[in-house]
Amino acid sequence: MDFFRALPAAARLPLRVYRFLFPVAFLLMLPSFGARMFRRGNYRHKFGQRFGLYSPEDRQRLEPGGWIWIHAVSVGEMMMGIKLARTLLATRPGAKVLISTTTSTGYAVAREQIAKGGGGLELIYYPLDLTSVVRRTLDLIRPAQVVMVDKELWPNMVAECYRRSIPVSIVNARLSPNSERGFLKWRRWVGPFFGMLEHVCVQEPEDVERWLALGVRREALHCTGSLKFDFAVAESSRALEFRALLMRLGIGQETPILLGGSTFPGEEAALGRVLLKLREQFPALFLIVVPRHVERTSEVESDLRGLGLATVLRTTLPDLPPGSPRPDVLIVNTTGELRDWYAVATACFIGKSLTATGGQNPAEPVLVNRPVVFGPHMENFASLVRQLLVAHGAVQTPDEAGIIREIGALLADPARGKALVDRARTVLQVHLGANRRTAELLLS
Repeated sequence: MDFFRALPAAARLPLRVYRFLFPVAFLLMLPSFGARMFRRGNYRHKFGQRFGLYSPEDRQRLEPGGWIWIHAVSVGEMMMGIKLARTLLATRPGAKVLISTTTSTGYAVAREQIAKGGGGLELIYYPLDLTSVVRRTLDLIRPAQVVMVDKELWPNMVAECYRRSIPVSIVNARLSPNSERGFLKWRRWVGPFFGMLEHVCVQEPEDVERWLALGVRREALHCTGSLKFDFAVAESSRALEFRALLMRLGIGQETPILLGGSTFPGEEAALGRVLLKLREQFPALFLIVVPRHVERTSEVESDLRGLGLATVLRTTLPDLPPGSPRPDVLIVNTTGELRDWYAVATACFIGKSLTATGGQNPAEPVLVNRPVVFGPHMENFASLVRQLLVAHGAVQTPDEAGIIREIGALLADPARGKALVDRARTVLQVHLGANRRTAELLLS
């Protein structure tokens, strides 16, 4: 069968253009791409899988085929993918689930989570979206279906799966304002690929029309809620372990802790100044910052020490003897631990909302019963933020002075924080069961 005859006519020219431009762009970006991947460790472990090249052992594991293939990129998406995978296995015992990622951090997190879960899952690196690589990978894996988490859309993979009658779905579909504008601008070219999707599981009812505008078929759209905000799925916690580590520094259960999660440049210094100001009223206050990108650790240390603050790194905590001198700030220079660090905080600030644009996930602290404060830029979670603010389940403030004021109010009145959390969890209640609904839809 001619490959292009299996595609909608509108998709043939865009795919031809993409297949010409993507390899050219890949070659042009190869030096910086390779340097970035080497810096993050991707050349050191199973790098050949990015090109559809597998060891004999891996081929033996994958060749039986029939996989439900879940692809997730970032650490947060990977955690959602693992959660969905476990729900699929619980719903259909004996199902074969394959997880893939593109980053070494995502791979490390997935490997750790799979080891904890007692098996049932396999893990690979996602192939580059080059025609020959995609075909070689699909020839080996022969998936029953492919499931993309969040916002992934790779034309060669989608088109090749369409030709082979392999369903491709997007779950926990998220569309940032920037992505939406870009897709709408190029709708003539990307619309046919959206039209090939089997299911698009959106988080909010208002998202349906936005995805329809991109070319998704109405019958393919389902409002299942957010996988990330589904607190019906119990997850193990390392909060007690982290509490014990803090005890080494003299940070006890009653010590007030401000935590900045997924922070971006400039926000760590801002939180350092917040700490210094609030210590006038709360002298025992301790600060934990979790930078979004761990490669910024030295920069974060420099910014905080420039304020006269003593810092300690998460990676050195286990080796510190009990009773070590208490620092002012803990910098969490590891990945995949943010949710459980939120659980030890008294109040939480959401990163990428003050000095950067977009905002990070405000629901994670709420799910561990911690009150949330964020800056003016929460565009990536606009719908959820709007609901939280209407319900008085979170606090948004325009500037650093506002953070000082709002965090101070939470520290002074614990009942205020509890009320914020209770109202926020009511907002998240609509997402309860999202993993089960998504799993049942995929398995149907």
